[in-house]
Amino acid sequence: MNHNAPHTPRPLDHLSRTQRRILTTRQLREHGVTASTLAERCRPGGPWQQVLPQVFLLHAGPPTGDERLRAALLYAGCEPGATDGPDGPVDGQAMVTGLAALALHRFSSVPPLLGIDRIDVLVPRQRRLRNAGDVAIHRAHTLPPAQQVTGLPCAPVPRALADAVADLDDAETVRRLLTEAVRGGHCEAAAVVRELSRARLLSRQHVADAVDALLAEGRALAEGRLYEMVTCYGLPDPVWHVDLRLPGGPSLGGVDAYWPEHAVALEIDARGPRQDDDALWSQYAQKREQLERLGITVVHLTPKKLRDTLDQQATVVRTALMASSDRTPAAYLVVTPS
Repeated sequence: MNHNAPHTPRPLDHLSRTQRRILTTRQLREHGVTASTLAERCRPGGPWQQVLPQVFLLHAGPPTGDERLRAALLYAGCEPGATDGPDGPVDGQAMVTGLAALALHRFSSVPPLLGIDRIDVLVPRQRRLRNAGDVAIHRAHTLPPAQQVTGLPCAPVPRALADAVADLDDAETVRRLLTEAVRGGHCEAAAVVRELSRARLLSRQHVADAVDALLAEGRALAEGRLYEMVTCYGLPDPVWHVDLRLPGGPSLGGVDAYWPEHAVALEIDARGPRQDDDALWSQYAQKREQLERLGITVVHLTPKKLRDTLDQQATVVRTALMASSDRTPAAYLVVTPS
């Protein structure tokens, strides 16, 4: 057998019938498509068309939303599905971000893919790529871990939000996107604010206003989960949202829940990474130290823990309540509504 005999190309029509109807010049060459054949098929009125540099759509008419995404990723040097590891897309490749990623994450406040004018793609900073067609290139020193959504590498919601918000001037649209991210359970408020801060977007007034509303939304959801935890896991009823102080002394600070007979206080740590974060953390730490010196056990829970592991957090609180009988009696505190 002559192993050096040239490979006989398969008929070209099979390419147009496959599910992968978006291919690069290199992939077409591997299928035996010559430059002259490609040019002939992409002539005006021909059966194929070039949609991006080196990227071709193997049918006439507009691309579908999925084909637009796959074309953008191929242009950025990522072949969806070809380099996935056991846990999804490998790190270091391009991924969909911005409004297109939010559409993949099924945000109801984002138009469907066919209604989005631009496909944003996140790539490593060293990649030499320019915007082309309907594709906008975003660069990052370190790419976030990609998430597999409908078989495509997609930026996590906080990063996709930051890339989308960077090009949005409408305050209501920004507020709606950020609120849906938290209310829809896509991520916690702190993760969103961290990405916005990293992108230096918090200096924009309409973004800062939306963040204030977002943090309030995140705290309200966390408080709702805290009420649910106490009710569903049979914990004793605390007094809610109270201020603690020594008799005749200054305030020791407010807490979200307090069990006076057990000397256990609970706080939801819903801090966002804002400019005053260090000062705010110092206040948290100082209050905790003061209370613990007086024999009060302080439990800190984050909104993320309340969302993801409610049963484990109930166990943490129950353990603290049960341990109160083994501790030295705490100082008497005056409890007032905060």
